[in-house]
Amino acid sequence: MAFNATLGEPWSGYISQAHTHISSSPRLMMLGFAGIPVLAIVLNVLYQFLPRDRSLPPMVFHWLPWFGSAAGYGQDPVAFFTQCREKYGDVFSFMLLGTRVTVALGMKGNDVILGGKHTVLAAEDIYAHLTTPVFGKDVVYDCPNELLMEQKKFVKVSLTTENLRSYVGMITDEVTQFMNNDPAFRIWQMNDINEWGAFPILTTLAEMTILTAARTLQGKEIRANMTKGFADLYCDLDHGFTPLHWMLPGLPLPSYWKRDAAHAKMSKFYQDIIAKRRAGEEADEDDVVSSLMQQKYRNGRPLKDHEIAHIMIALLMAGQHTSSSSLAWTLLHLADDTVVAEELYQEQVEHFGNPDGSFRDLTYEDMRKLPKLDAVIRETLRMHPPIHSIMRKVRSDLPLPPTLAAPSEDSVYVVPKGDIMLASPLISQIDPLMWTDAQTWTPARWLDKDGSAAQAQRRYDEGAKVDFGFGLVSKGTESPYLPFGAGRHRCIGEQFAHLQVGVVLATMIRKVELRLEGPFPAPNYACMMVQPFPTNVIYRRRAFD
Repeated sequence: MAFNATLGEPWSGYISQAHTHISSSPRLMMLGFAGIPVLAIVLNVLYQFLPRDRSLPPMVFHWLPWFGSAAGYGQDPVAFFTQCREKYGDVFSFMLLGTRVTVALGMKGNDVILGGKHTVLAAEDIYAHLTTPVFGKDVVYDCPNELLMEQKKFVKVSLTTENLRSYVGMITDEVTQFMNNDPAFRIWQMNDINEWGAFPILTTLAEMTILTAARTLQGKEIRANMTKGFADLYCDLDHGFTPLHWMLPGLPLPSYWKRDAAHAKMSKFYQDIIAKRRAGEEADEDDVVSSLMQQKYRNGRPLKDHEIAHIMIALLMAGQHTSSSSLAWTLLHLADDTVVAEELYQEQVEHFGNPDGSFRDLTYEDMRKLPKLDAVIRETLRMHPPIHSIMRKVRSDLPLPPTLAAPSEDSVYVVPKGDIMLASPLISQIDPLMWTDAQTWTPARWLDKDGSAAQAQRRYDEGAKVDFGFGLVSKGTESPYLPFGAGRHRCIGEQFAHLQVGVVLATMIRKVELRLEGPFPAPNYACMMVQPFPTNVIYRRRAFD
């Protein structure tokens, strides 16, 4: 007891004095708390100068712990990748919100990541928490990869040549009706060939794209219900499909609650349509819904109604974002380059012009014979692919091939289990070592059948064929041009997307001249799909009705 008392008394006195001093000095307490972040930054910087494991790729220097290089990467990933590539080479790592991300650039980097085994490099581990609340349960990344491949096959089966042929007229009608009725085209509706009007590029193309997709892929019931209520549901879903919802899932915020409520209502909307068709209350249509209702998995199980509904939501969301972005960039370039726009118009006159100045209808077969239109679309996809980064979660330690990068001649880099690997096909598509005038929008490069662009396209479309579960497809991972991804996650809707974009462009270029209202907009990397910052395009009627 005496020992304990003797030992405790000095400490009791010290603590009492310290408490009195701190209580009387709130500024000292505040200074102490303020020093914690500073200390964390200092320790983080010092840690980066310690000797590192030579098997790990070089780490991009960052001041802030946990946050890492999130600001530089998020604001301008192209500039970030370019600067890091110049300093570290094609392989490097950076810290992103507490997770180490290893980047592998160039064609070899794309091949390693996009062509890797899904048991080692998993997309679902990265994207499921973003897509599942929007698309729904048991589809896309909320199911085993083998089922996803079968689901892709089911959708691909519905996109027959006959269906694509019928879509041309539907898309043309939707664009024409939109221009005849939307307030943004008031000047067009006045039948005035002298006055210029203006339309907001992003909202106009977003609405036009979703209407054309609904008319073609979704079926007549869905298109007939494209009312303000449906648009509001779509908007709530869309606002829950952002980088914030990917980086920080499950936050107690209104956008998350609205997203979940919108998904429940939209899922019920689709399932009610399916139930009516099964009961014979609605006539069966030759559309994707009917096709999915007839499909069965390899084990003989037919798709459940909620799976069909959720696949349809995924088609609506994914297709709208990518096509809308591609259309916006293409129209902006045409408005900026009047020479190419006029060449595109003259191609329409040459192939479809009538003696009275009108045009005959577009057809699927004719759309495949328009090299300038095709070149315009391909060049836009080269410079503006919708997604700048494609990520995979590393499920087991992954040695990188020395031909990609290595710390020395007798060793290799190993990406540890639990890290994220990132490919950026965009960097390959604007690499000055692979493309002449890589940063210049030049559709004519695609007209040279022996040029580097045509060679890149052939490597993408005519490479080694692999059946990942949704039919034979060119693996495509070794091409510098990957507009629709590559490997097992290559987009199954690329034919439809190319057709949709082409028909919308052809229909609009027949009707109006285009100009930019201001400077060419920069890309907005804060969106899930890279879009231009909001701007207006001005237009003028080409001819009287």
